[in-house]
Amino acid sequence: MSLSDPWFLICIPLIAGLLWYVRTRGQPCGMKFSSGDLLGGLRTSWKIRLYKNLTVVRFFALCLVVFALARPRLPLAESKIEVDGIDIVLAIDSSTSMLAEDFKMGNRRKSRIEVVKEVVEEFVKGRSHDRIGVVAFAARAYTISPLTLDYSWLLQNLERVRTGMIEDGTAIGSGIATALNRLRDTKAKSKVVVLLTDGRNNTGKISPRTAAEAAKALKVKVYTIGAGAQGPVPYPAKDFFGNTVYQRVQIDIDEESLREIASITDGKYFRATDTESLREIYKEIDRLEKTIIEEKGYQEYRELFPFFLIPGLFLVLMEIVLSNTILRKIP
Repeated sequence: MSLSDPWFLICIPLIAGLLWYVRTRGQPCGMKFSSGDLLGGLRTSWKIRLYKNLTVVRFFALCLVVFALARPRLPLAESKIEVDGIDIVLAIDSSTSMLAEDFKMGNRRKSRIEVVKEVVEEFVKGRSHDRIGVVAFAARAYTISPLTLDYSWLLQNLERVRTGMIEDGTAIGSGIATALNRLRDTKAKSKVVVLLTDGRNNTGKISPRTAAEAAKALKVKVYTIGAGAQGPVPYPAKDFFGNTVYQRVQIDIDEESLREIASITDGKYFRATDTESLREIYKEIDRLEKTIIEEKGYQEYRELFPFFLIPGLFLVLMEIVLSNTILRKIP
């Protein structure tokens, strides 16, 4: 048996001292006699004996109440919780090529970056107990959110991702390297980077292969996603009068490089040509990355305070009733 709030027990010596003081202090006589000889032959009745020990009853009653406040409890079995525990960094291409509107949501045509953000949001909301971070990259890579369990805060930062925030380009190697920097010192048993791009590596100081070799050394698995339809796609532009017009442009994806990155790191390459295929890819990654980690949960207890509180309150009530009825003092 253990006590949840043992500091309540300091009240017991205080109660004992107070009751001892009340019992031993000098009290004036209720009735005065010129001589005690008249009472010398009287026998002490059970009522008198009980009245003299009411203080003891009161002490034990208050001790039981205080012990109940200390919450005695009996430990039962320790529970264990099995949870998914993975560190995941989502690396998202934010170059201007992501403005191509070859994806649809509902009946509306949307840009690649808009669809990716919505699908990533669904992916994040579907995880639990995993720390997730987000990196965006164009000509340079930057961290949108470090690894966190605060998914609401992460998604607020994700919403602010826009194309054109930094100089244009596609630095795939830098995107992977920045994601690895977030995973380098973590103690998770499983570390994953999900890289999404719609282009070719054309800038940055780190090549995709070098970044992939670094990921392998750090035991980080990289899943790569090539996003975009085959052939020319509609790309928004402004005409002379400032109106939005669409041009058909060819945006090439370096699938060979993305396959190589995935192969080096024991990951997997996916190709998303529309919204539904992109959703399915993130769902498959969600299924693939499920590592069961047994965590110590909470200790289960059986609360015992009623076994002390109820008798204590009964004794308090009994003491009050007796002292005001058959053991009443006159005057």
